[in-house]
Amino acid sequence: MIISRIIFDIRENEEFFFPTMQNILKLTFFHFSIAAIILSCGKGSGSTTPDVPDPLDSVTIASKILTENLSHPWEILWGPDNFIWMTERAGRISRINPATGVVSPVYTIPDVVANGEGGLLGMVLHPSFSTNPFVYAVYNYNSGVYKEKVVRYTFSGGTLTNPLTLVDGIAASGIHNGSRLLIRQDKLFITTGDAANQPSAQNANGLNGKILRINLDGSIPSDNPIAGNRLWSLGHRNAQGLVFVGNALFSSEHGPNNDDEINIIEKGRNYGWPNVHGFCDAGEQNFCSANNVKEPIKVWTPTIAVCGIDFYDHNYFPQWKNSILMATLKNSRLYQLKLNDAQTSITEANEFFINTYGRLRDVCISPDGKVYICTSNGSNDKIIEVYK
Repeated sequence: MIISRIIFDIRENEEFFFPTMQNILKLTFFHFSIAAIILSCGKGSGSTTPDVPDPLDSVTIASKILTENLSHPWEILWGPDNFIWMTERAGRISRINPATGVVSPVYTIPDVVANGEGGLLGMVLHPSFSTNPFVYAVYNYNSGVYKEKVVRYTFSGGTLTNPLTLVDGIAASGIHNGSRLLIRQDKLFITTGDAANQPSAQNANGLNGKILRINLDGSIPSDNPIAGNRLWSLGHRNAQGLVFVGNALFSSEHGPNNDDEINIIEKGRNYGWPNVHGFCDAGEQNFCSANNVKEPIKVWTPTIAVCGIDFYDHNYFPQWKNSILMATLKNSRLYQLKLNDAQTSITEANEFFINTYGRLRDVCISPDGKVYICTSNGSNDKIIEVYK
């Protein structure tokens, strides 16, 4: 049942944050466990927990602060240069050495305007970066009114050059701007929020409240659901996580006070917002039937402020294989969402680093299976390395 139509929820407000604990956490847990057991805790930036032999059939997880003194990091991703690439909301793009934690600024986008939750948001690198050194970024700016655009840059000489605007005119606001970027098979996927204008999510001719799909040069693919339209799916409130698992596209999406969602995104489907919250309940069935609404595979009420997601399928943490890892803001923890063998449903949800580092914005995974998380506390933000 639809509970409320709340536009602004303090749990999504970037200025509302929990104090960050500079604690180093060591967790031991058994396969298919529901909760982690805290074994030891050391204080101090960059400290680590001592080595403890793994009990039979268990995996030990440690964490440490890789780097700190950041300001609202929004995107972290593992680059082909084996550096962590990062955006910060005020407009800075940087590379982080995962061995030393040294942050090397790459470029500060001059026309970024950070307003509430707006600013520099998602980023993705071209999959053939060595031959096509393109960096795609999405950000908010002022042009008479507050807007959002997607721009492609060329990485050259340690900085970004040759900006090319691929999508412009996306409405922006202090809340609900999306926006995660993802490349798959030479197509760029873009999540956009409703920018506090809820009906826009159901307008197939508008750019807001959608997942968009374009070619890497900004043109519109011929096999999109509607000819000449960037729309891939509609009916989204504020999706801030996007990852492919096999051939399926998963997203995480903020609800209002109810029904944070994990969705599997299908071509041309409607995801209901603002007429449907979460599953198609009794009062929403008519709209769902008339508009081919696809229900989420998991919801949370009360909300946990779902954010960045990535797919884990490494042997480094074997109990995390075939799982979506998800950062959360309100609940200030990392979720492991275990998938079934068909990768169509979530079979269990486990929680880690509960209220240890504060609000968590995004997660990325190195090729060897280590996990990195960025905080979003607004003061002395950090990149956390999760290892064993």
